[in-house]
Amino acid sequence: MKGFYKIISSIFHPLFIPIIGCICYFKITPQYYTQNHFLGNMLPILILTVIVPVVCYIILRSIGIITSYSLPTIKERKYPLYISLGLLLLVVYKVIPNNYSAELFFFFLGMLAAIFSSLLLLFIRFKSSLHAAGMGSLLMFLISLSVHFEINIIYAIAITILCTGLVSTAKLYLKTNTTLEIIVGFVIGLTSQLITIKYWL
Repeated sequence: MKGFYKIISSIFHPLFIPIIGCICYFKITPQYYTQNHFLGNMLPILILTVIVPVVCYIILRSIGIITSYSLPTIKERKYPLYISLGLLLLVVYKVIPNNYSAELFFFFLGMLAAIFSSLLLLFIRFKSSLHAAGMGSLLMFLISLSVHFEINIIYAIAITILCTGLVSTAKLYLKTNTTLEIIVGFVIGLTSQLITIKYWL
C-alpha cells in the first residue's frame, strides 16, 4: 500500500496542478482556440510550473537546503514556495496576457493566493498541505468552469473529488501531513479559487 500511496502522491503533486488545470480548461471550453493559442499557453506554463521548479529542487537538494522530496520542515518549505510565487507571477503577467484566457488568468491568480496563504502560515509555524491546496484549487476550478460554460462535467468533478480523497489518505498514510494540515490546505485551495469567481463567472 505504501508504494501505491507514493504513486498517488506523486501523480497529484502540486507542481502538476497548474498544467492539469490548463488541460482541463482546453478540454472543457466550448470556445474556439487555435493550435498556436493552445501551445502558446501550455508550453510556457509547462516550463515555468514543472520543469524549472524540478531543476530548482535538484539544485536546492544538491546544496543541502532541501533534504527530502516531502519537504518535512517549515524552513525547507519556504524556499520552494518563494520560487513558486515568482514563477506563477511570471505566468500571470507574461504568459497569459500574450495568449489571453480570462478563465486561466484567474485560475493562476487563485493559485498565487493559495501559495501566498500557505507561505504566510509558515511564518506562524503551521505547515498546511500543499497537495490538498492543489486539489482544492483544481476542484473549485472545474466546478466554476461547469457553471460558467453551462456544461455538465459531473464525472470529471466526481473523479476529482475521489482523487482528492485518495491524495488526502495518501498524505495521512505516509505521515507527511496531519488531518488538520490537510483540511486547512484544502480550504485554502478551494477558497482562493472561490474568491476569483466573481471577476470572471
